[in-house]
Amino acid sequence: MSGAVNRRQVLCGLALGAVGSALVACTPGRVGGAGSAKPGTVLAKVTDVPVGGGLLADAGTNGLVLLTAPAAGQVHGFDPTCPHAGAKVGPPRNGVITCPAHGSQFDPATGALERGPATRGLTPVPVAIKGQNVVLS
Repeated sequence: MSGAVNRRQVLCGLALGAVGSALVACTPGRVGGAGSAKPGTVLAKVTDVPVGGGLLADAGTNGLVLLTAPAAGQVHGFDPTCPHAGAKVGPPRNGVITCPAHGSQFDPATGALERGPATRGLTPVPVAIKGQNVVLS
Protein backbone atom coordinates (compact mmCIF):
# COMPACT_ATOMS: atom_id res chain seq x y z
CA MET A 1 0.00 0.00 0.00
CA SER A 2 1.38 3.43 -0.87
CA GLY A 3 1.62 6.42 1.47
CA ALA A 4 -0.98 8.32 -0.58
CA VAL A 5 -4.21 9.36 1.14
CA ASN A 6 -7.40 8.58 -0.75
CA ARG A 7 -10.58 10.66 -0.88
CA ARG A 8 -12.46 8.39 1.56
CA GLN A 9 -9.72 8.79 4.21
CA VAL A 10 -9.84 12.58 3.86
CA LEU A 11 -13.65 12.69 4.14
CA CYS A 12 -13.64 10.36 7.16
CA GLY A 13 -11.02 12.52 8.84
CA LEU A 14 -13.08 15.66 8.24
CA ALA A 15 -16.21 13.97 9.63
CA LEU A 16 -14.37 12.84 12.77
CA GLY A 17 -12.99 16.35 13.24
CA ALA A 18 -16.48 17.86 13.01
CA VAL A 19 -17.87 15.38 15.55
CA GLY A 20 -14.97 16.07 17.91
CA SER A 21 -15.53 19.83 17.68
CA ALA A 22 -19.22 19.42 18.47
CA LEU A 23 -18.45 17.25 21.48
CA VAL A 24 -15.95 19.75 22.86
CA ALA A 25 -18.55 22.53 22.60
CA CYS A 26 -21.12 20.58 24.65
CA THR A 27 -21.29 20.24 28.41
CA PRO A 28 -22.87 16.90 29.35
CA GLY A 29 -25.73 17.09 31.84
CA ARG A 30 -26.02 20.87 31.69
CA VAL A 31 -28.83 22.76 30.04
CA GLY A 32 -28.60 26.40 29.10
CA GLY A 33 -30.77 28.80 31.02
CA ALA A 34 -32.01 28.70 34.57
CA GLY A 35 -32.87 24.99 34.59
CA SER A 36 -35.05 24.34 37.63
CA ALA A 37 -33.68 27.31 39.63
CA LYS A 38 -36.23 29.69 41.13
CA PRO A 39 -36.28 33.50 41.18
CA GLY A 40 -33.99 34.76 43.92
CA THR A 41 -31.40 32.02 43.34
CA VAL A 42 -27.93 33.53 43.76
CA LEU A 43 -25.86 33.02 40.61
CA ALA A 44 -22.69 34.94 41.51
CA LYS A 45 -21.26 37.83 43.44
CA VAL A 46 -21.40 41.08 41.46
CA THR A 47 -17.61 41.37 41.87
CA ASP A 48 -17.14 37.95 40.21
CA VAL A 49 -18.54 39.24 36.90
CA PRO A 50 -15.74 41.28 35.30
CA VAL A 51 -16.72 44.57 33.65
CA GLY A 52 -16.35 44.08 29.89
CA GLY A 53 -16.46 40.32 30.36
CA GLY A 54 -18.58 37.73 32.01
CA LEU A 55 -18.82 34.23 33.39
CA LEU A 56 -20.85 31.06 33.13
CA ALA A 57 -22.82 30.70 36.36
CA ASP A 58 -24.23 27.49 37.83
CA ALA A 59 -27.98 27.89 38.25
CA GLY A 60 -28.53 24.64 40.11
CA THR A 61 -30.07 21.52 38.67
CA ASN A 62 -29.38 21.47 34.93
CA GLY A 63 -28.96 25.25 34.75
CA LEU A 64 -26.20 27.37 33.29
CA VAL A 65 -26.47 31.13 32.76
CA LEU A 66 -24.05 33.38 30.92
CA LEU A 67 -23.65 36.58 32.95
CA THR A 68 -22.15 39.63 31.25
CA ALA A 69 -21.21 43.05 32.61
CA PRO A 70 -20.91 45.52 29.72
CA ALA A 71 -20.47 48.41 32.21
CA ALA A 72 -20.03 48.86 35.95
CA GLY A 73 -23.30 48.25 37.80
CA GLN A 74 -24.87 46.39 34.86
CA VAL A 75 -25.26 42.62 34.70
CA HIS A 76 -27.21 40.76 32.01
CA GLY A 77 -28.12 37.06 31.82
CA PHE A 78 -28.39 34.83 28.75
CA ASP A 79 -28.94 31.19 27.96
CA PRO A 80 -25.44 30.24 26.68
CA THR A 81 -26.86 27.87 24.06
CA CYS A 82 -26.14 29.17 20.56
CA PRO A 83 -29.44 29.24 18.64
CA HIS A 84 -27.69 28.00 15.48
CA ALA A 85 -26.59 24.49 16.44
CA GLY A 86 -26.77 24.30 20.23
CA ALA A 87 -23.09 24.78 21.12
CA LYS A 88 -22.32 26.51 24.41
CA VAL A 89 -20.96 30.06 24.11
CA GLY A 90 -18.60 31.48 26.67
CA PRO A 91 -18.04 34.93 28.17
CA PRO A 92 -17.39 37.85 25.84
CA ARG A 93 -13.90 38.57 24.57
CA ASN A 94 -12.92 41.81 22.88
CA GLY A 95 -16.48 43.11 23.25
CA VAL A 96 -18.27 40.19 21.60
CA ILE A 97 -19.67 36.74 22.51
CA THR A 98 -18.49 34.25 19.89
CA CYS A 99 -19.81 30.73 19.37
CA PRO A 100 -16.90 28.27 19.29
CA ALA A 101 -18.65 25.93 16.84
CA HIS A 102 -19.45 28.12 13.83
CA GLY A 103 -18.45 31.67 14.73
CA SER A 104 -21.81 33.34 15.30
CA GLN A 105 -21.34 36.55 17.28
CA PHE A 106 -23.60 38.23 19.82
CA ASP A 107 -23.73 41.58 21.63
CA PRO A 108 -22.79 41.10 25.32
CA ALA A 109 -25.22 43.81 26.51
CA THR A 110 -28.32 42.60 24.67
CA GLY A 111 -27.56 39.12 23.31
CA ALA A 112 -28.52 40.42 19.85
CA LEU A 113 -27.09 38.64 16.84
CA GLU A 114 -24.20 40.53 15.28
CA ARG A 115 -23.04 37.89 12.78
CA GLY A 116 -24.38 34.48 11.71
CA PRO A 117 -24.79 31.70 10.79
CA ALA A 118 -27.25 31.94 13.71
CA THR A 119 -30.47 33.67 12.66
CA ARG A 120 -31.41 35.14 16.04
CA GLY A 121 -29.78 36.33 19.25
CA LEU A 122 -29.21 34.62 22.56
CA THR A 123 -32.23 33.99 24.78
CA PRO A 124 -32.31 36.40 27.74
CA VAL A 125 -32.44 35.03 31.29
CA PRO A 126 -33.83 37.61 33.74
CA VAL A 127 -31.30 38.55 36.43
CA ALA A 128 -31.02 41.37 38.96
CA ILE A 129 -28.46 42.79 41.34
CA LYS A 130 -29.56 42.33 44.96
CA GLY A 131 -27.00 43.75 47.36
CA GLN A 132 -23.68 42.11 46.50
CA ASN A 133 -25.24 39.26 44.49
CA VAL A 134 -26.56 38.58 41.02
CA VAL A 135 -29.81 36.63 41.32
CA LEU A 136 -32.43 35.17 39.01
CA SER A 137 -35.38 37.52 38.83
